[in-house]
Amino acid sequence: MTTTNAVYLIPIPICEGENNTLSVAIADVLLKVNYFFVEDLRTARRFLKSMHPTIVIDNLHFSEIDKHTGADLNLMQQWLKKGYNIGIMSEAGCPGIADPGADLVAMAHKIGVRVVPLVGPNSIILALMASGLNGQSFCFVGYLPVKDPVVSKSIKDIELKSIKDAQTQIFIETPYRNDKLYSEIIKCCNNTTRLSIAQNISSPTEFIKTKTIAEWKKETLVLGKFPTVFLLLG
Repeated sequence: MTTTNAVYLIPIPICEGENNTLSVAIADVLLKVNYFFVEDLRTARRFLKSMHPTIVIDNLHFSEIDKHTGADLNLMQQWLKKGYNIGIMSEAGCPGIADPGADLVAMAHKIGVRVVPLVGPNSIILALMASGLNGQSFCFVGYLPVKDPVVSKSIKDIELKSIKDAQTQIFIETPYRNDKLYSEIIKCCNNTTRLSIAQNISSPTEFIKTKTIAEWKKETLVLGKFPTVFLLLG
């Protein structure tokens, strides 16, 4: 099946208002898309208005991706078969990377609709670029378990894998648990293991530092409730 419509993966700035981090092509794409799947409706509307202040939001169609049940794949199929261009937006960064969107993209491929990834910021890749750790072999492991003692075991397992494969391990946490996770990492890992912390990437308050665990132990660090990426290399 050959179609003329497309599914556009539309990045949103990691930090609101930093539209300068986006490809200029996104502004043009937004003018030819009227149907959107979004992670957060308010964020999507604000972003669209920031890109095109005269855009009439009421003329657009949105389906919010449910945090528990996922996207409405039946609606996606209907929109695709009707020949609509569709945009997919996460709450921040690139859709489909540590964010909803993969099931929607899989549906597009199944039907035979062209998928177009647009250029924009991704905190995982930017953190890796700035870490000084191994960028040739790396693994994004997502969120770690929350409860003890599982979280401690998970950190130790990640460190062992990093040592065995010489592979950078990348993970994230819900911001209000940043400091607890940081404490666990410091407690569980070898002093020679390198830990990179990247916070508020692409914002005026960006913080990116890489040190050994032994070096981190010498300073008091409070991460607070800000988006943070952790990278570890044993």
